[in-house]
Parts: sequence; C-alpha cells; structure tokens
Amino acid sequence: MGGIRYFGITILVLLGFLGSTQAQLQLGFYSKNCPKAEKIIQDFVNQHIHNAPSLAAALIRMHFHDCFVRGCDASLLVNSTSNNQAERDGAPNLTIRGFDFIDRVKSLVEAECPGIVSCADIIALVARDSIVATGGPSWSVPTGRRDGTISNATEALNNIPRPTENFTTLQTRFSNLGLNLTDLVLLSGAHTIGVSHCSSFSNRLYNFTGVGDQDPALDPEYAANLKAKKCPNPNDNTTIVEMDPGSRKTFDLSYYSLLLKRRGLFQSDSALTTNPTAKTFVTQLLQGPIQNFYYEFAKSMEKMGRINVKTGSTGEIRKQCAVVNS
Repeated sequence: MGGIRYFGITILVLLGFLGSTQAQLQLGFYSKNCPKAEKIIQDFVNQHIHNAPSLAAALIRMHFHDCFVRGCDASLLVNSTSNNQAERDGAPNLTIRGFDFIDRVKSLVEAECPGIVSCADIIALVARDSIVATGGPSWSVPTGRRDGTISNATEALNNIPRPTENFTTLQTRFSNLGLNLTDLVLLSGAHTIGVSHCSSFSNRLYNFTGVGDQDPALDPEYAANLKAKKCPNPNDNTTIVEMDPGSRKTFDLSYYSLLLKRRGLFQSDSALTTNPTAKTFVTQLLQGPIQNFYYEFAKSMEKMGRINVKTGSTGEIRKQCAVVNS
C-alpha cells in the first residue's frame, strides 16, 4: 500500500512538472500589457488576405519552416549579414513568401505596444488567422514566445523536411521535435492548399533514380499530364503547380484522396502511403466528416507551435523582425 501511495505521489509530481513546462505559453499572454495585440493582428489579416488568398498557404508554411529550426522563435525572419547567411537564404526557404506581410503586422503592433509582442508570436497568430480567413480550420495559439538571436542557413538545410524524403526520414525529423506519426500525417494535410515549383518534384518525372526514369509510385496518367502541361522542361525552376489540383484554395480532404490515387505531388506526400499505420490513418480521415480532420489538425498545429519555444528571459523581443536587437 505504501508503495502504491509513493507511486501516486511520483505521478502527481511528474504531472506538476509537465504542467509547469506547458504553462510557459498561455492563451491571452498579452491581455494585460498589450490587450489589443491579437485583434490588431486578426483585423489586418482579415482586411488583406482576401487580396492574396494564396498567401495563407505561404504563411502556414513559414510557421512550419520556422518551428523546425531552433523551435518557433522567428529565426526564419532574420536577414543575412556580411558575415552570416541566415535561415531565410537557406535552400529550403528560398521560395518562402510573406516576409513583408509579417513586417507590416509587426509595425502596427509596435505602434500600439513597443517592445512587447514577439515576432515568433506574430508568425503563429498570422498563420492561424490567415487559414481561418480563407475558410480553413481554427486552432488555439497560446502566446508568450520570445524571438531567437541565432539564424543559420545550414541549420535550415539540415533540419527542414524535404519534398524528396522517404517515410523513415520524415518520421525521424518529426520525432526529433516531439511530433509523432499522427502529427506527420495531419501537418502534411496543409498541402491541401497552395502551390509548389516544378523543381521540387521534377526528378520524379524525369530522373528518379539517376537513369532518366520516372517514379513508379506516381500515377502514370498524372505524371504524363504534369510533363505535358505543367513541367515540360526538367530544369524549370519558376513554373508553379497546384499541390491539390482543383482544390488548392479549399482546406479540405482532397489532398488525402489524391494520396490514395498515387497523385501526391512530392515524394514526401507519396511516402505517407508506404507506411501501413499512416495509410490507415489517411483512410480513416477520409471516412470521417471534415470536422474530424479539422479537430485533429488543430491539435497538431498547437503542438507544433510549442516546439522548443523560448519564454521568460530567454531570447528577446525584436524591434524589427528581420534584425536581431543590437
């Protein structure tokens, strides 16, 4: 009996510790020192995102790429200098868009409350608000992140998942950051909106194993269409292609339907069907109502937004998102 009681106390202590680490971020973190911050951000998004709805996909991608390098600390926003090549100039981030949008939001918030709201929180809030504004799901965004002071292009290259990776590599990258197989499948679902460039998948069409072949995992009819109408030049670096053809502006389950038809655009998309557990989960998502996907996606987004966050006295609150405070 004494042993059971000791075990119970141990569990309570562990739960208390976990609670304290999770509580570092909190809903309404700015409610006292900048109470209008979240509304200023939301209003700006609602006012401007409809002029460029494709930016919603770009902004959620920015949030994802930021969190996968040094955690969600806005290190992606930092400009390179003469003696440092920053994340934003690393190969995986050369097609990231939305930096100006974030800068405009930051200037509005700074005018209201100088030095209070972090760029890291702005990215997280803008990503959520832009998806909601374009008809997608919502999720909770606890705030209190602080901005990092280190940004390195090599780390972006080494840590951000690539469109050419297989399931094992993807799962390892996610697991290293505390994200599981379920999170991998759900967060990949963000590919239901947005576009890519031919260069991200042309090897699947023209040179999959280095001998001028095509990826056998790609539906032949889909591949033929991509070759004929979208990416006839294997060296095309500029043409954009819908990741979820016919549904790229709608946050829906179409992406998962395409996976099962062998029409995932990237190898990393196709990879989700090579693992039995992941493929079963994809099937389950398709069999349920869209609300199930929204609910599960929201949980994974909040979880991703907590990766290695800097809180308290760690990091800083940047005055300008592109420049570390001097």
